[in-house]
Amino acid sequence: MNKRLKFLDRYLTLWIFIAMVVGIAIGYLFPSTSDALSGMSSGSTNIPLAAGLLLMMFPPLAKVDYTLLPGIIRNKRLLWTSLLLNWIIGPILMTALAMLFLPDEPGYRTGLILIGLARCIAMVIVWNDLAGGNRETAALLVAINSVFQLFTYSAMAWLFLYWIPLNVGLDGIMVDIPFSAIAESVLVYLGIPFLAGWIARNALTRYKGLVWYNHTFIPFISPVTLIALLGTIVLMFILKANQIVDLPGDVARVALPLLIYFIVMFFGSFLINKSAGLSYENNAAVAFTATGNNFELAIAVCIAVFGLHSDQAFAGVIGPLVEVPALILLVQAAFWLKKRLYS
Repeated sequence: MNKRLKFLDRYLTLWIFIAMVVGIAIGYLFPSTSDALSGMSSGSTNIPLAAGLLLMMFPPLAKVDYTLLPGIIRNKRLLWTSLLLNWIIGPILMTALAMLFLPDEPGYRTGLILIGLARCIAMVIVWNDLAGGNRETAALLVAINSVFQLFTYSAMAWLFLYWIPLNVGLDGIMVDIPFSAIAESVLVYLGIPFLAGWIARNALTRYKGLVWYNHTFIPFISPVTLIALLGTIVLMFILKANQIVDLPGDVARVALPLLIYFIVMFFGSFLINKSAGLSYENNAAVAFTATGNNFELAIAVCIAVFGLHSDQAFAGVIGPLVEVPALILLVQAAFWLKKRLYS
């Protein structure tokens, strides 16, 4: 198992780009595959895609030592830095980029802003784990983000989609975001894997002991993350292959500000966290939680409010297609920054 994990991990960037190409080829050459996958949905949640995400997140959350969380809560500098990056700098940066690059495309602009407001609560667990970040810190910050999203997402959507655009000369949009869409995203993509990881750790350590759990069970399930990640990427690109091939110009217009956002947020977060005195492990956890976005929530809101075939939904689905390859490259960037800033 360890050899398989090392083999997958060593060439992960290559596997991800191959998975993207395979997904696009299958979806474009065999449209019935995309139609069949699209039909496996409940509301705005695609069942195979959700299953892949849940499988991907289970091993990192099973590795978390939940007894360490109270100690992390007492690190006020870490928590305040994360809140600043996630709930002030991140949304402002995404909104500014959306207005700068898409002033003539209100639909795409709205979709990008909704992505920026949806702070990451899912795949960031995987990126942090791959970069050697502190698992307990990442788990705690993800939980905090989920609580903030439940109670502030609608208000922030009003601020960034209506009030701010009106005051900079753009058309504002009043958005009525159903609380159920936010709650469903938090429950499915965070609640289920969190609960599964907590139950697995508590039940198996009591029954088999901590040594067996860390040295037998964890190595056994670890490859699941990377295998599920690759499968999820193939599914995502199958579902959106036609849009990527038929509308490359629109994809590029939405992708460019997203790519700039990920780069600026990650490197900016890393430098801010280093100046705040955070260790590399905590720095990586804060940086990845600040850089990633909850695209599941953004897509669900775009579909629920604007419709499945809206420009907003199109921008929403481009989000993860850019985030996945961008964040895996930033995993490599994290190791480079570790050598430069922490050697």
